[in-house]
Amino acid sequence: MTKNECEEKKSPQWGDLEGLLHKKTDNKTKPPGSLGLLEDMAIQIGLIQNTLNPEIVKPSMLVFAADHGLTDEGISPYPKDVTWQMVMNFCAGGAAINVFCKQNGIGLNVIDVGVDFDFPAGLPIQHSKIARGSRNMRKEPAMSSGDCQKAMNIGAEAVRKRAAEGSNTISFGEMGIGNTSASSLLMHKFTGIPVEECTGRGAGCNNQQVYHKTSVLKEIAEKYEANSPEEILATFGGLEIAAMVGALLEAKQQNMVILVDGFIASAAALTAIKIDASVKDNCIFCHVSGENGHRKMLDYLGARPLLQLNMRLGEGTGAAVALPLVKSAVAFLREMSSMEDAGVSDKH
Repeated sequence: MTKNECEEKKSPQWGDLEGLLHKKTDNKTKPPGSLGLLEDMAIQIGLIQNTLNPEIVKPSMLVFAADHGLTDEGISPYPKDVTWQMVMNFCAGGAAINVFCKQNGIGLNVIDVGVDFDFPAGLPIQHSKIARGSRNMRKEPAMSSGDCQKAMNIGAEAVRKRAAEGSNTISFGEMGIGNTSASSLLMHKFTGIPVEECTGRGAGCNNQQVYHKTSVLKEIAEKYEANSPEEILATFGGLEIAAMVGALLEAKQQNMVILVDGFIASAAALTAIKIDASVKDNCIFCHVSGENGHRKMLDYLGARPLLQLNMRLGEGTGAAVALPLVKSAVAFLREMSSMEDAGVSDKH
């Protein structure tokens, strides 16, 4: 029996797992705390997996795609056709998320939950279209409660499938022109931060377009009364965001490590945490994006992002880029020598 196997067998008798994980990280051949966030992350992943020897197995990326009726109000410099065109690019392997997933050994799955386009049946995507996009929030709520729940169920089922295949680490991306507007509204409703501070350039708005976008979102924010997190999600969200929320909730149930991408994925995480606060325990926030409002959202959540690269692409790219750091955290905990094993004197 190896030493690691002995530790696994004895650990339930040793007492508090968090304390044991702290002791194990502190006893490595380094000054305590000198690996910074990597140490905190190793302890977090150990607690998620209930072990002193955590590991990252078959990391998965689910990219949910849907259109937004709000694009009819000119809140994005890009037409909604870009949504389906980018999904086709995912299928061809030509997008940034394809490159980073391939680079870092992440299984990528693209799921259509609401794109306003009829994709050919033979494409390598999951065909789960609920509607041809969310509704125009300026006129009516984004989704009915039934469609919102359907999207959440699709996300949850996709996670269950990946977990059944042996994945214990998962991240979520999105594609949907207009989804920064939905995310800004969710952030505003859940945090109380003014709409102006939640709204940014999205896919590349100029100053005049940001002003228009903000004005439209303020009008929408004042238009509806929604109380529960589920009602807020259905009223102000989008089909792909709802799918991510369902996926996040299920990933928590499956005891998976959740790598959270940028502004839109964080808005989905914020929503999931409002539904079930324990979801946050499984979340690693991978980066702070260049999108206005993301830093304030992370501060509201008390999250410490791993990276600050001024990325704001979405698609799950920030999570994919951060995966090597997550692997480093579990690698040092599993493989680095202890003071005793290496014959190194500690500070005492």
